[in-house]
Amino acid sequence: MLPKPANRLLFCLLLLFISPQLFGQVFNISGKTIDSESKNFLDEVSITLKGTAYGRVSAAGGLFQFSEIPEGRYIISFNLDGYNKLEKVIDLKEDIDLEEVVLTRFGAEGSGAALQKSIRSNNIVALMNDRPNFVGGNMIMGIPPEPKKVEGNNYLDTKWNAASILLYRDQQMLEGFRVRYNIVSNMFELMEPENNLVSVMPGLRIQNIVWVDSTYKVPRYFVNGMDFLDEGVPISGFFEVLVEGELPLMRRTMAVLKESNYNAALMVGERNDQIIKRNYYYYLIGKDLMEIPKNRKKFYLIFEDQAQKMKDYADENNLDVKQASDIFKVFTYYNSQFPGFEPIMSQLLDETTN
Repeated sequence: MLPKPANRLLFCLLLLFISPQLFGQVFNISGKTIDSESKNFLDEVSITLKGTAYGRVSAAGGLFQFSEIPEGRYIISFNLDGYNKLEKVIDLKEDIDLEEVVLTRFGAEGSGAALQKSIRSNNIVALMNDRPNFVGGNMIMGIPPEPKKVEGNNYLDTKWNAASILLYRDQQMLEGFRVRYNIVSNMFELMEPENNLVSVMPGLRIQNIVWVDSTYKVPRYFVNGMDFLDEGVPISGFFEVLVEGELPLMRRTMAVLKESNYNAALMVGERNDQIIKRNYYYYLIGKDLMEIPKNRKKFYLIFEDQAQKMKDYADENNLDVKQASDIFKVFTYYNSQFPGFEPIMSQLLDETTN
């Protein structure tokens, strides 16, 4: 005997609550957790799918697995006492093997413990950005001139780059977002994968960030100036770590507005305002950022008892230490003399940003 219609509806609802996997595709999520420095497996890591009741603890060599999870988009979170919290965005459309999930211990080795070596990013998504700013113009002989524009933009890179982000709060690490950075406002724009929704995060919340350069396909590392001092005062904005080691080399990009000098009567000059980007270079001693001297003699004094050796190296290789690319080479050579040195990049990227 068939149940009545009302009873059939109730029966179906009960099935939905009891066994959601019966009403859609289900998949598995697996992987193993390891320490960023020792590469040892980490057991007892708490792993959850945020906003759900699904949770696991890694065991038996850092292994974990979620079985029969309904298709959908999730944020998977990894927590272990003494380590940075890690979150990844995953789009579950098939079985996913996260392979090795790397967790970083608090205070891991880096420039003033600010640069986390385990931060990774991959994937490049290009999106060009054009930001005209139209303003009024004068009438000349009854013909309106072309409206004045602002040429350029305030972004460190106009493209959206997949990034890994380390937050100050709870040392939480975010992965799976694409970002770009507004130099003037000190704001990061974050685009979520798949749905392309954009949110804004103040730079003061972010400790460091890494993305892959869209041209050279190499990681670029940025650290918050709040972790460093300029004449004893923390700095607003982000610095790129170019050379890490005994004496790190850092770069800061600034954007300034160059106003139009157009003479409407004579019709000469630059009609549009321009945003000009300029690079400034620093070396790091402890937490103190010092600007690279423009004077050649003062430059070599940076290296103290190695000053003459650095000068000889520059002379032998015909380096001009007033050029940023050659400053990069000298700092790379200096730091390479110390054990454990690993170059971040083999050549200076983005030397000209105007």
